[in-house]
Amino acid sequence: MSGSESSAPAESPRAAPELIGFTVHGLPAPVIDARRRRVTRGRLRMLLILLACAAPVVASYLSYYVIRPQGRTNYAELIHPSRTIPEDLRLRGLDGAAVSARDLHGQWLLLTVGPTTCDPGCQRRLYLQRQLREMLGRERDRVDRLWLVTDDGRPAPALLQAAGATGGLRVLRADAVALARWLAPAAGQALAEHLYIVDPMGEWMMRAPVDADPMRLKRDLERLLRASASWQRAGS
Repeated sequence: MSGSESSAPAESPRAAPELIGFTVHGLPAPVIDARRRRVTRGRLRMLLILLACAAPVVASYLSYYVIRPQGRTNYAELIHPSRTIPEDLRLRGLDGAAVSARDLHGQWLLLTVGPTTCDPGCQRRLYLQRQLREMLGRERDRVDRLWLVTDDGRPAPALLQAAGATGGLRVLRADAVALARWLAPAAGQALAEHLYIVDPMGEWMMRAPVDADPMRLKRDLERLLRASASWQRAGS
């Protein structure tokens, strides 16, 4: 209306800015539980993988030592528990070069012990080693022969040539004291009178009788090779 002034609407007071507070909280319980479940699942998965890797070895030993057909017997004496090759077993080649005990892993070993003079009994055991390996036929490459000599002499060249004629023979010098902590003879016998069987993991697990019967000992070896066929191959 003329003569009147319209009054501007009163300006409302500006709202005070709202203060934002920050509060530090721990992770919610569901997040923590989820993380714990993931860690648990990861550990279980790793355990299952390890069990899967070990299963063939365990199964083969169970089948040989535990789940055996009724009436089946070993000819060679089982060593229970088996004995691991000592890490401190000092070995040398005939040329004096040091050899690690772990170098003996990977193959089944037919092992004999004795001085380099090698009496007739020693020569029979070396021949038995050679005979047994050849009797295994196609499986012989999974087996090595080892002669551990316990003195500083040198075997006669003719003996080495005859013993090693078919291959698979290794001759090493061994510390006698450390060797006696690994291998042991039967009661009333000497360490050098036996043939010893060592598995590819370096475990001494059988001792043949003195003057062993080759055919009966061969059957033991064949069973061992069958039991380990799933996890050990020739030359591995």
